[in-house]
Amino acid sequence: MFPIIRHIPLWAFLLLALPACRFIDEDVASCEKEFDLEYEMRLVTNMTTELETKLNMETDVSVATSLIAYLGNVFTERAHDVDLSFYDVFGDSLRLHHERHIMDATQSSYTLNIPVRRYMHVGLANLEGNRTLVLENDERCHRSRLQQQVADTLETQHKGVFTARLPMDIKEGVDQEFNVSLYMVNSATALVLDTLDSHVKDIRVFATGFATAFDVADSLYRFQYSPIIRADQLDVKEDPRGQLCFATVNFPSRGPETKAEEELPVYWEYRVYSYLRDGTITETKLAITHPLEPAQLDILKAKVYANGALEPGDVTVGVSVSLDWKPGMEHEVII
Repeated sequence: MFPIIRHIPLWAFLLLALPACRFIDEDVASCEKEFDLEYEMRLVTNMTTELETKLNMETDVSVATSLIAYLGNVFTERAHDVDLSFYDVFGDSLRLHHERHIMDATQSSYTLNIPVRRYMHVGLANLEGNRTLVLENDERCHRSRLQQQVADTLETQHKGVFTARLPMDIKEGVDQEFNVSLYMVNSATALVLDTLDSHVKDIRVFATGFATAFDVADSLYRFQYSPIIRADQLDVKEDPRGQLCFATVNFPSRGPETKAEEELPVYWEYRVYSYLRDGTITETKLAITHPLEPAQLDILKAKVYANGALEPGDVTVGVSVSLDWKPGMEHEVII
C-alpha cells in the first residue's frame, strides 16, 4: 500500500516559508531588527554674543576668562554620557528597551537590535555628575521627568543637559538609519560685581525664579516651588577693579507673560548679601525683567557701594535694598 498524498496548495508552502515574526501582532512582536542610530549634539546659544557684548572692556578680560572656563562643561557640543529609552506608543507608554553609553563626543553612532515595531525614542545626555537633577518615572514615556531636588537652597547644576525625542517605526526587511538631534534644556547666569572702594568683607549671591522640573516627552518646564540657587563664586585673578563673578547653572525662567497690563513682569531675580565690617548685612534684590531661555547665558554687571547696596548697569533691572538685613526677615535663605 502506498500512503495517500493529499494535494497541498502552493500558497500554503509560501506561508510556511515566510518569517515567523510577520504573523506576530505588532504589540507583542519579538522579531529583532538591526538598525543604526546617529546622535548629534546641537547647541544653539547666545554665549559668544553675550560675552562679547557684556564683557568687552579691557578690564573684563580676567572675568571673561574665568567665566568661559567655568562654563566649559555647560555650553558644550560634547556629550559625556547618553541614556537611550524606547517606549511603547500604545497603552501606557511602557519602556521596552533601555541602554546607557559613554559617548564622549559631539556625535556618535550606535547599532541596536530591538524588536520590529513602532517606538517613541527618548535620549538624554550628560545626566551623570549633575547632582541636583534626578531622572524620575522614566519607565513610562509620558511620566519621564528631569526633577530638581527639593530644598530651600540648592547648589547649581554643573553640566549642560541635552534631550531628544523621535518617533521610530522599525520595519523588517528595510535598511534603516535614524538621526537624533539633542538640544540643551538648562541655562546659565552670571553676575559681575565691581567692588572697588566698597570695602565689604564678603558677598554671597543667590538666584531664584527658575523651573524645577522638565517633562522629557512633552518638552515642558514645570514650576512647582521656588528654590533658591546658590551661585558659585569664580576664581578671578588680578582684576583691576576688584571685580567678582558669580554664576549659576539651572533650568530657564518662565516665558513672556500673557497679561497685557503687566508692562514690566519680573521673571527671575538675584538676591545679593553684602557683609560689612560693622557686622551688618545688606540685602539687594535685583529683579530681572526679561526671561532666561533654554541654552542661553545672561550676564549682568553691577556696582557695589560702601553700604553694601548694588546698582545694576542695566536700567531695566529693578532694585530693592534692605540695610541691616537679618536672616528670616522675609524668606528663608541658607547662607
